[in-house]
Amino acid sequence: MIKSMTGYGSGTRDNQKVKYTVEIKSLNSKFLELSLRLPKAFSDKELTLRGECSRLIERGKVSLTISVEYVDQTAAAATINAELLKNYYFQLEAIATELDTEKGNLFELALNMPEVVSHNEEEADDEEAALLMGAFHDAVSQLNQFRTDEGEVLRQDLSLRTKDILRLLLEVEAVETDRIPLIRDRIGHYLSETVGKENVDMNRFEQELIFYIDKLDITEEKVRLRSHCNYFLQALEAADANGKKLGFISQEMGREINTLGSKANHAGIQQIVVQMKEELEKVKEQLLNVL
Repeated sequence: MIKSMTGYGSGTRDNQKVKYTVEIKSLNSKFLELSLRLPKAFSDKELTLRGECSRLIERGKVSLTISVEYVDQTAAAATINAELLKNYYFQLEAIATELDTEKGNLFELALNMPEVVSHNEEEADDEEAALLMGAFHDAVSQLNQFRTDEGEVLRQDLSLRTKDILRLLLEVEAVETDRIPLIRDRIGHYLSETVGKENVDMNRFEQELIFYIDKLDITEEKVRLRSHCNYFLQALEAADANGKKLGFISQEMGREINTLGSKANHAGIQQIVVQMKEELEKVKEQLLNVL
């Protein structure tokens, strides 16, 4: 079962005091690129969350945001350090007097000085930590369901395009029957015009022709391409997420298609090869988003 790397999930857990909402957004990436936005109260949970993301999300450019909403507003109330506020204010007032400048905004300046105002959200108990992790796992579950649904769409498209390549391979085999006779006639005609038909050593001509045609034989390429396509289709139905494996198989498919085109020496086959390359390019584009 393949999954998309693109997804979205959210989870919410609350009690009588606080509500935590976790949002996860994911885009495609070769590795796990994780961006976390946590409340200060849970800064010690960052490593735990990163470990869980690595285990459950695996890959992708992931943005995880945790927001806090207090049901009981008194729980979110700020605490003012009155002594520190006075200390800042009197120092600012003294400096303003010395400089003979305005004193109108001294209180606001003092209030915004470091550690004057502290919030209760900087402390969280075990119950709140459990709420947060519950919301996180709900969000991951929704994200993975989103990825699974998107992955099914990708699977159908990838399967269709791979089968199109197999269909085009049948077209190659259909037009290939006249390829060798045409090559033989073309070389014979060239020799006749160049040295004269009566001067051609037919035994030597047959030997050289066999050697030349052997180099243009595309049987191995057709067999390997068909094998790679069938393996790709099998991998699409596998139980695990295997985007990297599918990418490796598609590279092998591309090598066989390129070799087939270079050895074909036949306009009709080369036109079909161009269509194969178009389908394979679309396959590779889709695989960039497969987990």
